[in-house]
Amino acid sequence: MTGTIPAELQHALHDLYRHLHAHPELSFQEHRTSELVEGKMQDLGFTTIRVAGTGIAAWLSNGEGPVVAFRADLDGLPVKEQTGLDYASTTVATAPDGTEVPVMHACGHDVHITCAIGIATLLSTDLTAWRGTVVFIFQPAEELAAGALAMIEDGLWDRAPRPEVVFGQHVGPARAGTLQVSIGPAMAVADAWRVTVHGRGGHGSRPEQAIDPVLIAAHIIVRLQSIVTREVAAQSASVITVATIKAGTKENVIPDSAEFTINIRHLDEKVRSRVLAAVRRVIQAEAQASGAKEPTVEELYTFPLTYNDPDVIEDVIPSMVRAVDMEHIVISPAQMGSEDVGHLGGSIGVPTAYWFFGGMADDVVDGLAPVPSNHSPHFAPVLEPTLSTGVRVGYAALLGRLVP
Repeated sequence: MTGTIPAELQHALHDLYRHLHAHPELSFQEHRTSELVEGKMQDLGFTTIRVAGTGIAAWLSNGEGPVVAFRADLDGLPVKEQTGLDYASTTVATAPDGTEVPVMHACGHDVHITCAIGIATLLSTDLTAWRGTVVFIFQPAEELAAGALAMIEDGLWDRAPRPEVVFGQHVGPARAGTLQVSIGPAMAVADAWRVTVHGRGGHGSRPEQAIDPVLIAAHIIVRLQSIVTREVAAQSASVITVATIKAGTKENVIPDSAEFTINIRHLDEKVRSRVLAAVRRVIQAEAQASGAKEPTVEELYTFPLTYNDPDVIEDVIPSMVRAVDMEHIVISPAQMGSEDVGHLGGSIGVPTAYWFFGGMADDVVDGLAPVPSNHSPHFAPVLEPTLSTGVRVGYAALLGRLVP
């Protein structure tokens, strides 16, 4: 197989992964992680620059040839780990709102960092195998849909070599050693909004003197679920999720306001436009029906559509086959999760190729319990063959573009 990993490197990557997993950092707070990554890339002979504070661009040129970028993300999540691993995170950090929160690499970014450094090591130790320039992007704040844009706005492609394609990969809750590849749309567009419903506070015994924002918010939340089932064609993918709601301080006091957040996902821009308009209509109409003023809608972020250029991804697949048996590669439909990797290539008009590799042990996948997914406090990728697969596949994909 392409990119056989020496035992010494494999052991070093295991140690690196355990360290990263035990020491996660929140978005835009990845200071220790960035320092570690920067040092390792410099030791491998890469030129490095800091971009957007905690982001790193690292590149190595090896003669004339293509310029190809490979992206890994750095940040953890405000999740309390419950994996039971002996290297589980016990980290606590300060969130942007000032609260103390537990932190965990619940989305596998520690796997992504480790694999990227493994790939960089293979490239740097065999310069006869390729020609051109490889640019590794270690991006902060993927979880906020803000890190890629922050790096671009900080002059990433004015300061680092501009690539002809951007590669990336993501570990997920599939069987370790397997790959999932989408042709065309790969991950959804995602919009997140914070909605504040304005009512009129009062005593719980005299609701007629108040305008109850909790009741209005409840009506909005229930009504939003009818948009997908009644306004979106069954053949079109769309998801609306309300996952937080906050209101009031005491059981017998009707509050002045209620707040909730909405996450809205699509694979098609026309569907997105229609659904976003419908969500606003429902929010406004339910408030009006209750005699309340129009709610405040704050747009928190938007993840772009992750789109695999068909020509590029079909050219990459033969390289993957050299790293992983074809029987372990699945051509899959788009996922409704979201990523901001598309901004990196999209900002300079170059295509993206992005794939998924499994991280779950056989007994977990074959067991009766649900398989822990990304963002779960139980998400615990098995070290092997997860790391070796991510390194071999990424290395093979880069060699496919950088061969002499």
